[in-house]
Amino acid sequence: MATEIASQETYDRKFTPASVGAMLGFFGVHIAALGSFWSGVTVEAVIICVALYWIRIFAIGAGYHRLFAHRAYKTGRVFQFILGFMAQSTAQSGLIWWASKHRDHHRYSDTPKDMHSPRQYGFWFSHMGWIWNNQAQEANYDNVPDLTKYPELVWLDNNRFMPAIVLGLACWALAGLPGLFFGFFFSTVLVYHATFTINSMCHVFGSQRYLTGDDSRNNAAMAVLTMGEGWHNNHHYFMASARQGFKWYEWDPTFYLLKGLEKLGIVWDLREPPEHVLAGERGLSSEIKDRVAAQLAATFNVEKLSERTRARWEGTGEAFDEWRHRMAEHLERGREQLPHVELPGLPSADELRTKAQKMFARSPAIDDIVLRARELLRESVALHLAQPVPVR
Repeated sequence: MATEIASQETYDRKFTPASVGAMLGFFGVHIAALGSFWSGVTVEAVIICVALYWIRIFAIGAGYHRLFAHRAYKTGRVFQFILGFMAQSTAQSGLIWWASKHRDHHRYSDTPKDMHSPRQYGFWFSHMGWIWNNQAQEANYDNVPDLTKYPELVWLDNNRFMPAIVLGLACWALAGLPGLFFGFFFSTVLVYHATFTINSMCHVFGSQRYLTGDDSRNNAAMAVLTMGEGWHNNHHYFMASARQGFKWYEWDPTFYLLKGLEKLGIVWDLREPPEHVLAGERGLSSEIKDRVAAQLAATFNVEKLSERTRARWEGTGEAFDEWRHRMAEHLERGREQLPHVELPGLPSADELRTKAQKMFARSPAIDDIVLRARELLRESVALHLAQPVPVR
């Protein structure tokens, strides 16, 4: 598993001429917001700014994220179009593109294929550098057939910046240039960075209640700014839920509004986490177990373990060269022979379990992870020891 992850494509973080348009558009919105110093700021512009921030944060969370990316509830085609239109008015690309990229984020979370991973690419690339990276902008629409079957959503996605242009012109018509520069552009900048903090800050700062195999964290401050999206570790543990604040004290107004819309019959079938999920007893996929086991195994130095194993083996009185020769014969027959090879220098299962309990959130899968980590260490040490000692 570790070899598979390491071989996946990565993002080079390089600036290319074809990225100029995305960069100019992104920073152009920021520069336009500075036009407020020239136009002035009116009461009407402030009201528009505040209203558009919260309305569009809701559209991102309830629309782009919980509906389109995760299908965490159901609604009719009219309301899903409205949500998509309002979400696209943030100029964060098309709804189908957004959902596709977000599904990949969960599939490859914090591996080299995750363009939003601070672990892999650093804080600023995960926050906004991916915007002008051509490779990161590519989306695989094969993973969103549930969305591409709606022609109106495809039309919206194909006209991804049209809602933002319409909304900007409406703000100008309602409140003049202050309404455009402060009401529309400044609120758009705020929505940009509030949304992006979920990719960056919520994989760096906060707490982990559940073992998810990645760096997702719960961050109360980000939950307030994003109407509940900051409960990111909860979400990565059970992404199908329309509710992301799993505890009563975890502020999730997006979910509360969805419950209100449910009472009005506008949305329905809101999915919530079952009791075993809330209790942290959800089973983990073999892929996540392998990923966590690789993280645990990586905390040990293979060379030092190999030296310890060699020293202990030689202490038994058997010539190490003879043992190494037999090891090479085992490997020729296949790596499935490795579990039968005795390696006295490996950490015990109890040692690994103690370390895992300090590193990771509580999980019923911890014993499986420990066994897999020990297998990975056994394989790495055996391969290291089987190599001929270089002549100096």
